[in-house]
Amino acid sequence: MAKIIEGLYYSESHEFVKVEGEYGYIGITDFAQEQLGNVVYVDVPEVGDEVTAGETFGAVESVKAASDLISPVSGIVEEVNGALEDEPELINKDAFANWIIKVKLTQPEDLDALMDAAAYEATCN
Repeated sequence: MAKIIEGLYYSESHEFVKVEGEYGYIGITDFAQEQLGNVVYVDVPEVGDEVTAGETFGAVESVKAASDLISPVSGIVEEVNGALEDEPELINKDAFANWIIKVKLTQPEDLDALMDAAAYEATCN
């Protein structure tokens, strides 16, 4: 059973957002990494790029498939997780600890359209 963490926001496309103040850490869920298999590459935007809720911001490639990353929220990229450049497999080890991008939320109301842990768990079963 995939791990699901309380207190995060989840999208139907299996991304999560961990909110800290005006920032959101975006990554893929444990369920998503299980479906993908061994992650071999993560394509990410540049710091300063804008991401829009519902739109693609990058991709995750595994030995099985490539999957677009869909941003659950709108914001400005403040930081990318540089560790994933050398070790994309960190996502397989702990998807929630190894977020992909950190954004400054420009439309916090985007969070209202996302699922909580219980609702997300229901979509995974």
